[in-house]
Amino acid sequence: MSSILIIEDQEDVNLMLAEALTDAGYRVTSSYSGVDGMREIKNRSYDLILLDIMLPYKSGDEILKETRAFSDTPVIVISAKDMVGTKIDLLKLGADDYITKPFDLGEVTARVESNLRRFRKQAQPSRVYRYKDVTLDDRAKRVTAGGAELELTAKEYAILELLLKHEGKVFTKANLYESIWNEEYLGDDNAVKTHMSNLRNKLKKANPDEEYIETLWGLGYRLRKP
Repeated sequence: MSSILIIEDQEDVNLMLAEALTDAGYRVTSSYSGVDGMREIKNRSYDLILLDIMLPYKSGDEILKETRAFSDTPVIVISAKDMVGTKIDLLKLGADDYITKPFDLGEVTARVESNLRRFRKQAQPSRVYRYKDVTLDDRAKRVTAGGAELELTAKEYAILELLLKHEGKVFTKANLYESIWNEEYLGDDNAVKTHMSNLRNKLKKANPDEEYIETLWGLGYRLRKP
């Protein structure tokens, strides 16, 4: 369960946000002043912060600046200020998102979910798959072969990634189609054959002296054994 800190001095707004996010499955803590909110940030770890700008004792701008000095926790600013310059300044200070009052609770919940998902994805360590002189970085979505970076389509990349993740496994055309296209395979293998051919050609161009993918007639495809 993700934990969210709401820093909002208007009690009715704070309560409304807390109820909506609790109903959405989040663990919520509420602060009603800038000083209390900053104390919470320093003393506890939160997955996301909802931050008002106009706060007593310490402004949201100050909280954002101080927080960014030691934490990359996602911060969504909620403010009645709708000026473009204000939004830009806050984003430059380190805000991840900006919601203008009055707001829709459904939008707030969706923005919270989106920012949490993006942050988790960014926090995941990159995993690099290697086979012969091929490397695939699954975070950067970067593939090299023969020392050169390959420009692959999304489908070509997905096929190569699947083969690299399961080195030695034989994939039938049906396996590949249903794994990559996420649709039921109905026997038309043109899509698989075309993308496989293009992928092989690009690998061959990168290193003409190497063979990477082999066809097992009547069975399917796999990475060629070294």
